[in-house]
Amino acid sequence: MVKANKLTQLQATKLKEAGMHGDGAGLWLKVTEGGSKSWILRYAFNGRERWTGLGPYPDVSLVEAREKASAWRKQVREGIDPMKVKQEAVAAARVADAKAVTFDWCATQYVESHRSGWKSAKHAEQWTSTLNTYASPVIGKMDVGLIETAHVMRLLEPIWHIKSETASRLRGRVESILDWATVHKYRNGENPARWKGHLDSLLPARSKVAKVKHHPALPWQEMKPFMAELRAQAGIGALAVQFTILTAARSGEVRGMTWDELDLDNRLWIVPAERMKAHRELS
Repeated sequence: MVKANKLTQLQATKLKEAGMHGDGAGLWLKVTEGGSKSWILRYAFNGRERWTGLGPYPDVSLVEAREKASAWRKQVREGIDPMKVKQEAVAAARVADAKAVTFDWCATQYVESHRSGWKSAKHAEQWTSTLNTYASPVIGKMDVGLIETAHVMRLLEPIWHIKSETASRLRGRVESILDWATVHKYRNGENPARWKGHLDSLLPARSKVAKVKHHPALPWQEMKPFMAELRAQAGIGALAVQFTILTAARSGEVRGMTWDELDLDNRLWIVPAERMKAHRELS
């Protein structure tokens, strides 16, 4: 009977001589010229000798190597080729990886499916930029079905207190993408990025993190001299500011005005729905 368990933990640690050092029953500790060590198992199946690696030492301890070797020998006794089992497991894992739907892929699909409904190309660019900067490095390559609260917190916590608005938008965008993935059956269960009843228990409200700072406003008592000074200035910029004040329009709507939006005969300016934040035509 072949004697097993010849090596001790101390011997395995101190071995420096390059070569194969036997523990018995086909288990060997291989030491390279460079000093690295790994476990090798020699076994026979259907009369054919085979060698397989069981992992590097000390990542795989002496005890673990013996347990692995014992499991392989048990399969051989049962008429199972452990090498074939290992190869099939690796192949199955590769197939599973190939079929996995990643967060990045879902994000791309979400943006593309909503792009036509957004008011501008810039909005899509902002979505993509935020996700690429903060989400993709952390969860981009993950199977979207495996994303949990801890992963979402890893995205948000580093910026929640210093970039509160960006963090809030990021959370909302991640939530939307995960909802999209759920509807498409790529994941199940609750959305780990939802705020109400979930993340609001883990993070302070954005309003408590950073006070809203409004743009300075001109006191109404100063409007008359301001408008007089504005009218005295030349240039399209001054005219645009006057027009914005008199119509209470958004600056972007005024700056994006085109001649075909103007009905000069009826003194009307018709802003098309696609240029309005509320997506409704305004005149």
